[in-house]
Amino acid sequence: MSTLTIILNVLAPPVSVFMKRGVHNDFAISILLTLFFFIPGIIHAFYITRQKNRVL
Repeated sequence: MSTLTIILNVLAPPVSVFMKRGVHNDFAISILLTLFFFIPGIIHAFYITRQKNRVL
């Protein structure tokens, strides 16, 4: 995981999820978690960015 990804995970979780997955369900979940509960949004962003690339 790059330094930029870690910084984005903490400061702007939806941006890092968007960079990893694009506009998908995970992106919407990240936005909602970040808006309503900031810490779970960060945890979700780290979870998504640490996953291996999955086939949709």
